[in-house]
Amino acid sequence: MNRIKNFFANESGLELTEYAVGAALIAVGAVIAFTLLGDNITAVINNLAGQIN
Repeated sequence: MNRIKNFFANESGLELTEYAVGAALIAVGAVIAFTLLGDNITAVINNLAGQIN
């Protein structure tokens, strides 16, 4: 019974989980930012190409 209590009281693995969740959030944010940035760059290039013609 004490082994089970010690297992649930041990929080050393929690740090690794927090880093993994943080890294996943940063990765998702970067993908969203690059997606939005890519669409804006495409719109600007198309606008400039239209003005040249």
